[in-house]
Amino acid sequence: MKSNTRSIVLALLAVGGMASATLATAQSGRGGIYQQELSVCGHNQQDRAACIREAGAARQEAARGGLTGAPDYRANALARCGLQQSPGDRRDCEARVLGGEGNTSASVEGSVMGGGVIRESVTTVVMPAPMPMERAPEPIMAPRPMPMPAPIR
Repeated sequence: MKSNTRSIVLALLAVGGMASATLATAQSGRGGIYQQELSVCGHNQQDRAACIREAGAARQEAARGGLTGAPDYRANALARCGLQQSPGDRRDCEARVLGGEGNTSASVEGSVMGGGVIRESVTTVVMPAPMPMERAPEPIMAPRPMPMPAPIR
């Protein structure tokens, strides 16, 4: 009986040691980031349960080596501009992504949490002065026939 108790105590100590080693590992590296992400949950506009789920999913993906760095959003947006058919549309799309160039000014409003980001660009195009028009000849006024009065009944 004493050997069973001793074995159980040793097994519990071993499990406790493994748990503390796991917690120490979790606190370093990605685990520290996980704790930071959890501390934000409930203090942002996202549902707390969804926030905790996403933090756990990010932790799992990091453990698999899937989260290697921050994504390059700018390159992604420029790649989507490459899908535009006409060169003019492609150039306008790139100007919106890059924030305006030359005679184009761009602005960005909104947020992802607010429902979307709206990008607007305004391009100033200077139109050439209109050519002077030749004067049209005056219309000739022809006399109009008088209407016939309605018959009296």
